[in-house]
Amino acid sequence: MLNDPMFILAAVAALVVLAILMVGIGGFAKGGEFNRKHANRLMRYRIAAQAVAVALIVAFAYWRSTKGF
Repeated sequence: MLNDPMFILAAVAALVVLAILMVGIGGFAKGGEFNRKHANRLMRYRIAAQAVAVALIVAFAYWRSTKGF
């Protein structure tokens, strides 16, 4: 499965979501100007990245089921 480029792409997308989430949580915990300025933007980025990640995971699962692996 690690040789499958679709799996790697889906995994990278999930890691991007995790990174955005960690930056958002860190900013929320710290508070201050960064949180006031970027909290909503980070949430929008996370939601968009999460939608892409879910679409890639579903596409990967469908592709694997039709190929019969």
